[in-house]
Amino acid sequence: MPASDQGVTKDRYMLIPRTAIFARRGDEYLLLKGTPTKRLWADKYNCLGGHVDRGEDVLSSARRELMEEAGIIADLWLCGTVVVDAGDVGICLFVVVGENAQGEVKGSKEGTPEWVQIETVSRLPVVEDLPILLGRIHPMKRGDPPFSARSFYKDDKLHVLFAE
Repeated sequence: MPASDQGVTKDRYMLIPRTAIFARRGDEYLLLKGTPTKRLWADKYNCLGGHVDRGEDVLSSARRELMEEAGIIADLWLCGTVVVDAGDVGICLFVVVGENAQGEVKGSKEGTPEWVQIETVSRLPVVEDLPILLGRIHPMKRGDPPFSARSFYKDDKLHVLFAE
């Protein structure tokens, strides 16, 4: 269907596509500790990921981000989506799990990737939604149906609601 038939208008909710990559090996996850000078989430742990560039599909974007931010490759699969309410424009977060990571982990201008045991995440300075997403992802196996969620702030408190 051509763009003219898509019904895109300024009064509709627009979404920016991003990936959130949770590379794992057993009970460890590869998290990125943001550099102290990073504009967002300085010195905080987060998953790897970033914007889906024009012309990329979600998994190609996740492969690129994993290589750029950690210097590794992995077997990737989509495990869920989160629509993040960010005002007039939202974020469509494609949550990807990576397994069988290969390569030597190395840092980037974004931060330092570290393998972290899931039970230690609660003791680290983390991005606010990280423990919520990890709690949902950790028991998942490849082939499980992907989850769907939405994320928003109400009364200055983060809410992440998973669809049933």
